Amino acid sequence: MAAYRRKLFAKAENLTYEDLVRRASSLVTDSANTYLSQTTLALLDSFSGYIKVIDSLVAIHKRYVASISKLTSADEDAIWQLILRQRQEVIDRRNDCKRFESCWLSAINLSKLAVEAAFNAGADQASASAQNSLQLTQSQVEHVRQQMLEAERQLKDSKAEDSERLQNALSTAMEDEDVPDAYLRED
Repeated sequence: MAAYRRKLFAKAENLTYEDLVRRASSLVTDSANTYLSQTTLALLDSFSGYIKVIDSLVAIHKRYVASISKLTSADEDAIWQLILRQRQEVIDRRNDCKRFESCWLSAINLSKLAVEAAFNAGADQASASAQNSLQLTQSQVEHVRQQMLEAERQLKDSKAEDSERLQNALSTAMEDEDVPDAYLRED
């Protein structure tokens, strides 16, 4: 271990301060890129899980609405329990997305600072590499974010559609009830 330290210090003696700063800035960009890549994976995974849960909830709503007139009250209760669990899962996944997005935004800011530090230190290759990673990461997240927004739009649309269908189903059920003749008479 002592021999390794002597060798390291001997090499360091031959380096200028500029060389040391360049090396340090390269290490900072490497670390920032690692943090960025890990937070990006977590964010993309949380977005994907959120999208899947939304798709599942939309599918359950559609099946429920399509079969509402054929369900027994026990079946309807079971489906509503499933819907409630899925809604809670959507909320939980949305919270995960927010938490990981916060970490990811911190990683973005850290990476931008690392790019700037590397550029200012003259570590052009490290700066360019970190800048490319930053741009690639942002485009990946933006692509999945668009998918997430589309899934949220579908969820919103399905709720509006469900509400309309449920009201129609209730109106039809009320029309089918026997109405006494006294109420039908025109005065």
